[in-house]
Amino acid sequence: METHVGFATVQPKNGTITIPAQLRRQFGLDKPGAQVEIVVRDGVIVLVPHVAIPADQAWFWSPEWQAKEREADQDLAAGEYTEHETGDDFLAHLDRLAEDGAGA
Repeated sequence: METHVGFATVQPKNGTITIPAQLRRQFGLDKPGAQVEIVVRDGVIVLVPHVAIPADQAWFWSPEWQAKEREADQDLAAGEYTEHETGDDFLAHLDRLAEDGAGA
C-alpha cells in the first residue's frame, strides 16, 4: 500500500531532511537512537525506519528489568550462585527451592 504524505525539503548545506512528526511517532523514530536505513531500489530512495531497541525486546531495557540484571551481576561477583552439572540437576534444585518456600 502506498500513501502520499507530502514533501520534505532537503537542506542544501548539510543534506538534512525532516520527516513529519506524525511519521516519526508512527514508526518510533522519535525514540533515542532511532535510525533510518537508506536504500536505493530501482532508482528510488527508500527510507527504512530502524529503532535502536526492537519493540519485542524493549522489556529487557525497562528500569525494573535492568535493576534485576544489576542484582544478578552483583550476586555473580559475590559468588552467590549455584552451578549445576546437568539440566536435571538444575530442575531438581528448583523443585527443592519450591518445596522449601524459597522459590515463592
